[in-house]
This record gives sequence, structure tokens and C-alpha cells, in this order.
Amino acid sequence: MRPRALSALALGLVLLVTGCGEAGKSPEKAAAPPSASASPSPTPVTKPSPTPTTPAKPKLRPLPKKLPAGLHRASGSNGVALTFDDGPDPRYTPQILAQLRAAHVKATFCVVGKQAKRYPELVARIVREGHQLCNHSWHHDVNLGRRSAAEIRSDLERTNEAIHAAAPKAPITWFRQPGGRWTAEEVTIAKQMGLRPLHWSVDPQDWDHPPAKTIIKRVKGATRHGSVVLMHDAGGDRAQTMAACRHLIPDLKRRYGIALPR
Repeated sequence: MRPRALSALALGLVLLVTGCGEAGKSPEKAAAPPSASASPSPTPVTKPSPTPTTPAKPKLRPLPKKLPAGLHRASGSNGVALTFDDGPDPRYTPQILAQLRAAHVKATFCVVGKQAKRYPELVARIVREGHQLCNHSWHHDVNLGRRSAAEIRSDLERTNEAIHAAAPKAPITWFRQPGGRWTAEEVTIAKQMGLRPLHWSVDPQDWDHPPAKTIIKRVKGATRHGSVVLMHDAGGDRAQTMAACRHLIPDLKRRYGIALPR
């Protein structure tokens, strides 16, 4: 083959190879790295939320080893004072009121604020029938006397307001600490509010639901002239107290007389 023909043949092969490469993707495009938008996003790190802390409960003052001075534990006369705690109660308070009315005697009702708000008609009836009212805290808080002065005062004020909402003109003569767990601070605050601290001298523990005959025996065994007797017209099943009072009210009236504390 002549040299001229060989050169023409080589040039044709070169052109053929170059044309095939242009028809497809260029090596640069094929090898191009993926765009940034196609890259997977880094997983965000979530910081744990701080756990809310429960506020610490206010510290209670220690309970004194003995009852503070200034408590009234006698009726102030020869008569026996009957006191009924934790009411009013729609089942038992009317029964006690009926027994007192039948015996023509008066008693002191130590009223819980929540109960007074719930049954205002019974508070009004207690006053209308000539009985005495006693503040017995808002919800029978046995640790009330160990709380701050502000908490004690607020509790007594709230209870007084509920009583006066039911009986606006009724005097609230007394305050009785639930469970008898008195502190000197509580006695002072009650007196500042015009409430005299009323304790007791006879406790038949009727709150523990003993039989009526046991309640009668305990009251008779401990009562003297001038005693203050603690019983309950609410706070649970008081059927045994009702039964005991049917005997005790006329018996105590006959033996000692029954009078309001003063």
C-alpha cells in the first residue's frame, strides 16, 4: 500500500474514535461528584429537656412534748360541756340536734370549713337552734399547728368565711385543733383572731367506732362537774355515737347539768 493511502486510513480511524467519545457523556461529567444537596444531612443532636424539680414541702415545726398553756379544758361552770367535731354531716348532725332539742340542752359544734361550705343549711340550723360554733380548721388538718404562721391564719380565716357565709351574724367563739395537736404559735394566732382555744377533758375515742356501751362507759367513768366531753357527729360512721348519746345526754343533764363552755 502506498504511503499516501496509509496516512488517509490512519486519519479516518482517528476521526471515528473521537466521534464516538463525543456522542456519550464526557468523562468529566460521568465522574463529577454528587451535588451537595444530594448528600445526607447530619442528624441533629437533641439535648434532653431538664426534668422539672418538685418544690420542697415546707418544713413542719416539731410537735411540742406537752400541751401549750392557755387551752380551755373545763366548761367554766359546774355543768358538763358537750362538743361535737368534724361536721356538719347530713346524716348524723340532724340526729344530734334532735336529741339536744328533746333534752332542752345546748352543745358546741366544732365545724370543719369544707363541711360548712358543703352543707350551709346545717350550719344555719345549728345557730338557729341556739348552739355554739367552733372553728375546726378547713379540712381537719392535724398538722395545722406545725405550719407557718401565715398558713395557720389563712386556714382559720378561710374556715370562718365559710361559716359566716352560712350564718352571717353567728359568733364563732372557739377554735379546736384537729387531733388536739396544739402548738403555742397556733394558740397565739387563734387568740389574735378572737378565737379561744377549746380542748377537752373527756375523750371516749368514739372516732375509733367502739360500741355504744363502750362510749357510755368511758364518758361516765371520766366525767366530772365542769368536764368538756369530746364526741363526733361526722368523719365516718357515727351510728354508735348516736346510740350512746341517746343515753348520755339525759344522764349527764340529770347528774351534772349541761352547759355551753365559757
